[in-house]
Amino acid sequence: MLKIASWNVNGLRAVLTRDNLNWIKDYDIIGVQESKLSDKLASDLLGFNVFYSLAQKKGYSGVTLFTKIPPVDVCASFTKTGYKDSEGRILKTYFKDFLLYNIYFPNGKKDNDRLKFKLDFYEVLLAELVLELKSNPNIIIMGDFNTAHKPIDLARPKDNESVSGFLIEERILIDRILDLGFTDTFRHFNQEPNHYTWWHLRTNARSRNVGWRIDYIMTSHSLTQSLTDAAILSDVMGSDHCPVTLDLKL
Repeated sequence: MLKIASWNVNGLRAVLTRDNLNWIKDYDIIGVQESKLSDKLASDLLGFNVFYSLAQKKGYSGVTLFTKIPPVDVCASFTKTGYKDSEGRILKTYFKDFLLYNIYFPNGKKDNDRLKFKLDFYEVLLAELVLELKSNPNIIIMGDFNTAHKPIDLARPKDNESVSGFLIEERILIDRILDLGFTDTFRHFNQEPNHYTWWHLRTNARSRNVGWRIDYIMTSHSLTQSLTDAAILSDVMGSDHCPVTLDLKL
């Protein structure tokens, strides 16, 4: 059984100082987004091997991968497209039986330039996946996608139709990933509403469960028969996001 988790921690050092990390010991791979590190931590931490993609801007963005399974190769880029990432948003890790992307997708709420940057980032990923699927049928994509896919994926869809994160052009990009042959693993097991992974900090939204589901683990269709469970760990605190998890037999 392979157990993986994905979590936007909104600052990895702060999370590591808290005493709420007992849950991670049961996982084989944990992908972290928005680690906000300016330099690397210990090479072996909490029993995991640790890999990083750091942003050029100190204390900004960043993704980190904790793994008990030795990887074959780790790249901090979309290697098939030649995309140059200066914001620490990508870790592409080759394992023996699958390829794993840990991605922190851009947020488009600041202005039109950042929205375009976000949409272009998705397009590069789509081009990357088309090329990678030719030789690697077993692909897992985890991360903070910064997009709620359908009305069921946020508490107030009508109020947010003109807000980046739920714009139709962003949601179509999620459709296109799924149409390439990927499965939204949480929705594979659970079609119920009121399951979210991010809540606005300043409005006390989490206690009222007024949230968005913007964190995903997706798998290529070749892995569908291997999926055994997917969950949202909404009781794990320490960030404005909570972890999402996937169990599969490989």
